[in-house]
Amino acid sequence: MTNRMDGVPKHEKRQLPKRPFDGPSFVSLLLAGLAAVWIGISFLFIANPMYKWTAAAIAASLIVAAIIVYIKRHQPIGFQSYYAPVVETLLRSEAVPIAVLDARGVVLETNEASSRTLGYQRSELVGEPITRVADPGSRPLLRETLEQTMLGETKQTNIHITHRSGFPLELHVVSAPMLRDGEVIGSILISQDLSDRKRNVERIRYMAYYDDMTGLPNRTLFQMKLTETLARAKEEGRVVGICYLDLDRFKLVNASFGREFGDMLLMQVAERINRDLTDNDFAARMEGDEFALLYGSLSSEEHLLGLSRRLLKAIEEPYELRGFPLHITASIGSVTNRIEEDDGYTLIKKADMALVKVKESGKNDCLLYSESWSNSSLERLTLQHEMYRAIQRNEFILHYQPQYDLDSGAMVGVEALVRWNHPLRGMIPPGSFIPLAEESGMIVQIGDWVLEEACRQNKAWQDAGLPPIPVSVNLSIRQFVQNDDLASKVSAVLQKTGLEAKYLDLEITESMTMDVGHVSRCLLALTDLGVNISVDDFGTGYSSFHYLKNFPIDRLKIDRSFVRDIQQDPSDAEIVAAIIAMAHNLNIQVIAEGVENEEQMAFLRKHNCDEMQGYFWSPPVTSANIEEMLAPGAA
Repeated sequence: MTNRMDGVPKHEKRQLPKRPFDGPSFVSLLLAGLAAVWIGISFLFIANPMYKWTAAAIAASLIVAAIIVYIKRHQPIGFQSYYAPVVETLLRSEAVPIAVLDARGVVLETNEASSRTLGYQRSELVGEPITRVADPGSRPLLRETLEQTMLGETKQTNIHITHRSGFPLELHVVSAPMLRDGEVIGSILISQDLSDRKRNVERIRYMAYYDDMTGLPNRTLFQMKLTETLARAKEEGRVVGICYLDLDRFKLVNASFGREFGDMLLMQVAERINRDLTDNDFAARMEGDEFALLYGSLSSEEHLLGLSRRLLKAIEEPYELRGFPLHITASIGSVTNRIEEDDGYTLIKKADMALVKVKESGKNDCLLYSESWSNSSLERLTLQHEMYRAIQRNEFILHYQPQYDLDSGAMVGVEALVRWNHPLRGMIPPGSFIPLAEESGMIVQIGDWVLEEACRQNKAWQDAGLPPIPVSVNLSIRQFVQNDDLASKVSAVLQKTGLEAKYLDLEITESMTMDVGHVSRCLLALTDLGVNISVDDFGTGYSSFHYLKNFPIDRLKIDRSFVRDIQQDPSDAEIVAAIIAMAHNLNIQVIAEGVENEEQMAFLRKHNCDEMQGYFWSPPVTSANIEEMLAPGAA
């Protein structure tokens, strides 16, 4: 073996064994010989002309048979007749790149797929060494592959080439020897572009581990990164922190402007979350409007809280979406890895629990997880299950707080307040179960029961001959929003209990007035029944006062937080006085709740408040106590 100047070695010709004298050739000669003998015999030994020509015809048939066998011997048999069309088809094919090389590695022919893959025209490739298109680093490997092919071996390898337009490609190449009469005269290269496959694999990986909209890692990748970081932090003694972030009232953005608008907001939030992260930090979109951040190197828990507060300030900065200014806040629950046994799932759960605490306490804040909460989730689930059973077993009861006229001091109404008489825990106050009932949706069932029971009890007092007074019933926001025909439900309850509509007062909160259309329809339908409408906890909401003149409201109830401080806080005193004056100008009655001393009552009388309720005159009591209070001669 010797080397040539083009770098491809010169090889000795490999010969295949010659074919021996085979059967078809022997048969052809035998038939021809028999025909010649038969002709000689017929003309020498047969006198009858008819037999003589018959024998000649037989001899001619033998000759024809010999010729056919000989021709068949030298014609391609079976699939061999398709060789040329197959080659033409492959060279025109755009499915698989194919190049035909001579013994020196020079391109003899290429197909359309090769031109498309490499970016070169056929005329630019034919006559050139194939190594020209390979990257310098891949040329030795390609030469070695061609050398092995010239020895009769089929080889496979991966090489890097540069597309004519300049971008790199990686090809998987199969090099097969090309034979003629048993001699290797060149090679055929069949290649596959690995770049597309790698791009597809990378795309699949991206879809599995990243959020397609924000570009942030998703929950799966965050969990993997957290597990890895915790393992390293344990070895190195580092403090690791997690922040679980949720946007406040994000559903209101979607409901008001549409999901496309909400998606734009999420992308901007993601950019701000990712803005100040270091190489040791990691952020991910967990789901919806929830994000998680992993801080890989902290000095203390206070350091984590400082980072959380800085993140809240970044998110509070105004947004502009399609020219519309928008302000939004967030809540963050945080936790560190100070409990060595905590794994990634446990830490995420704890951060989420801290987030729930923030949401319950007013949102727009950050809170660090406390180990004293460890059983709170289980307790909430247990209480929720017991609440469901309480509805089935009628464990709820009503207490009633009297409402008094400030001028006469007479009882003019009662407010129905639900209590849970737990068989084991005793009397559970509403603050311990109402928020959970709101969250779980069971408040609708409880509220429906309260409405019917309050109406039934009021009718029972009247049937007992007691002075008729209205009973006030609080409507939860879920009852108000989820009932498309609240008036029909109230009407059915009144009809069932026999109570006149004028003795029922329904209390709504300011937050229910946000959906003006729905509120207006519901309130008008209720007032058509003759039911009275009150606004509870007035002054604590965030809606404007315009609805007071547009909605059929009979009474405002000043929130106890203002009444409590009217003696100490001049601002609260001014607010209470202003609410009373404004309501009276709109012909709306005013009742103050939470009155606990004579000074508060005197202030309310001075400013002409109509009614009051509070512990100063009576706490919530049972129905039997109310019956005694309403009885003739009662003080």
